[in-house]
Amino acid sequence: MLKNAALSTLAALTMGLSGTAAFAGDPAAGEREWRGCRSCHALTDDEGNQIQRGGRSAPNLYGIPGAAVASADPDFGYSDPLLAYAETGAVWNEELFVEYVTDPTAFLRHHLGDDSVRSAMTYRMRRGAEDMWAYLESVSPAVEDDAAAGDDAAEDAATD
Repeated sequence: MLKNAALSTLAALTMGLSGTAAFAGDPAAGEREWRGCRSCHALTDDEGNQIQRGGRSAPNLYGIPGAAVASADPDFGYSDPLLAYAETGAVWNEELFVEYVTDPTAFLRHHLGDDSVRSAMTYRMRRGAEDMWAYLESVSPAVEDDAAAGDDAAEDAATD
């Protein structure tokens, strides 16, 4: 039993050193967290199959992992501040998603350098954002490797 505890500790420390593992969430927990999102968002795949029923006052979240910001739901009218941020070429990754859903207005103010902007999304996800991201990844199409390179370019553009 002590050996298992030592191996678990070693595994946890090893994952903690990895940039991606530090944010790894639990898709099952994220699916349970969906109840906080469904009043505004839906998850509907490209063929029209409903993965999760939800509202239409906010964009469909299917396919956002690896997608350009403000592009996953072409039928949705994204807010001007989010569209302005999208012009930087930003691509949704776990880090940006967690930062955004934790405080959407603070996210936009920080990345746009404008304290007067407000997000149209007023809900703040106080916990479980990493789990929600893991859930969205689990139900969305696989992300291509070049999306990660786009994240770095967008981050550089946003901070210039």
